[in-house]
Amino acid sequence: MTNPSETHPLVAKVLKVKPPIAELIGFEIKGIGEGHAVGLLQTGPQHYNPMGTVHGGILCDLADAAMGMAFASTCAPNDGFTTINLSINFFRPVWKSTLRAEARVTNRGKTVGYVECDVTNEDGKLVAKANSTCFVLTGIAQRREKS
Repeated sequence: MTNPSETHPLVAKVLKVKPPIAELIGFEIKGIGEGHAVGLLQTGPQHYNPMGTVHGGILCDLADAAMGMAFASTCAPNDGFTTINLSINFFRPVWKSTLRAEARVTNRGKTVGYVECDVTNEDGKLVAKANSTCFVLTGIAQRREKS
């Protein structure tokens, strides 16, 4: 794990400029650090499926982004990571709402970590719960520079 006082370059980049997927869907990730991150999304008709509720993929993207930033905050500056498993369970439909995805690293080993995320609506009700397993890519920054 990295020193909590250091900011991983990926975290710094996301805090400075929204990634393209965040622009496309309309979410933002805040409060990134020490194995924790929060994603926020104001839903609207652009997020609806044919039944008129927010598409499950939107909830999954929001949770995945929050979990990714939570995990990135535990990586050394030269390391990256990849998700090797992602799962989500949906508990209630969502229409127009401000969603909050709160992610936390619950288990972090040298090469593998486990992250959980609760997605709640503006009333604080749990609408989905996600988890992911991440694999550390040691020294990925140097390999990227060589290619």
